[in-house]
Amino acid sequence: QGKFTLLRDTRTDGSFLVHHFLSFYLRAGCKVCFVALLQSFSHYSIVAQKLGVNLAAAKEQGQLVFLEGLKSCLDLLFGEEEQPGQPSPLQFLSRDLRALFDFVQVSLTPCARDSWKGPVLLVDDLSVLLSLGAAPVAVLDFIHYCRVSVCCQLQGNVVVLVHSSEDSEDEENELVVNSLCHHSDLILWAEGLATGFCKDVHGQIKIIKRLSLRQAAEQDLVQIYQYKIQDRNVTFFARGLSAAVL
Repeated sequence: QGKFTLLRDTRTDGSFLVHHFLSFYLRAGCKVCFVALLQSFSHYSIVAQKLGVNLAAAKEQGQLVFLEGLKSCLDLLFGEEEQPGQPSPLQFLSRDLRALFDFVQVSLTPCARDSWKGPVLLVDDLSVLLSLGAAPVAVLDFIHYCRVSVCCQLQGNVVVLVHSSEDSEDEENELVVNSLCHHSDLILWAEGLATGFCKDVHGQIKIIKRLSLRQAAEQDLVQIYQYKIQDRNVTFFARGLSAAVL
């Protein structure tokens, strides 16, 4: 509890990590606020069904609060009228990220009838906010306030996915990624293989446990595995020990 986990991908798609954490926390009985900026609800629901989780049922029971970012953006940009007293969480398209933070805070603040375990904020994918016009400082402020509210005050967890590229010219995105790395308790960094496509190895994942964040004298613990994404799960193995090699 109280941890900030950064999911980072380079030269590959790290969305399998988002699906893992979503199903993991729902099965654990946690209250989840899912800010989905990349895909539709039906997409996440289909994948979750393969992992044995029913997102529609979780929404009905109040365990899952789902913000469908794509639909909200279209409604806001093309003039759909807001309901009285219910401003869009994506008002930052014209102002700032305060409305999005308020949405998260209201969604995860426990009430008397809640029986869920610790609250969880899941964001897929933070880079989309920059593409929609939010300033890097505003994005970092949003994550900072979410960490204070969810991790510190509510003793919950925050899990955020960001895309990065080593040779990217998008300086704003790289600024956000590097800043988040410095504040993360755990970094799961999925990378594509430098040698290119392989049917038996889809990429490698670097697990960085930020021990130095808690104790200045400690060194971060880094573990590297390779992985293969299958229909219902992901297989991890040490480098050089894939089926293609053995």
